[in-house]
Amino acid sequence: MAEISEAHVVVSGRVQGVWFRGNTQRVASDAGVLGYVRNLPGRQVEAVLQGERAAVERVIDFMRVGPPGAAVSDIVVSWRAAVGTYHGFRIRY
Repeated sequence: MAEISEAHVVVSGRVQGVWFRGNTQRVASDAGVLGYVRNLPGRQVEAVLQGERAAVERVIDFMRVGPPGAAVSDIVVSWRAAVGTYHGFRIRY
């Protein structure tokens, strides 16, 4: 079994109001990645992605561009030891 990786991701730019969270949830679920995505104050989106490293990296690759209508200006990815266990991938409000 592959080792579980976890990434904390903060995306800046035009990432709210463009279905960024919903599309991230779809991509993460399709990749078998667990965790959550949510809007932050200041027009940022935060995600915690947990799963096999290659699957987590696929979600991050999507987040670097986002869905149509998004304009990502910056992305900060912090890899860390898994903190807790997630059940599915959820949008937090």
